[in-house]
Amino acid sequence: MSSFDEREQSFERKFQHDQELAFKARARRNRLFGLWVAGHLGLSGEAADAYAHDFVEADAVKRADERIIAKAADDLARKHVAVDAVRLRVELDRFAAEARRQVGGPK
Repeated sequence: MSSFDEREQSFERKFQHDQELAFKARARRNRLFGLWVAGHLGLSGEAADAYAHDFVEADAVKRADERIIAKAADDLARKHVAVDAVRLRVELDRFAAEARRQVGGPK
């Protein structure tokens, strides 16, 4: 195998690894965000975990961030919890940074 082929395979492995870390970081971010929203809704324990799981699954569709924020805003509004979309976006970004730190993904 030539050094070029080895280098190409190395880049492919790194790309695959980075994609895997990015996926894990997004799932972790969505879980952390879901647990944060669950806390504002008064959920705890298994109910909070189940609620957060919905946010992890929501990432499988297009425009997932918008859907996640819209779901959180709707659920919070139904419980008369005053958290606006800007705050939700800030929290989602904060949890993204925390998730990347936890899984060791790209900054």
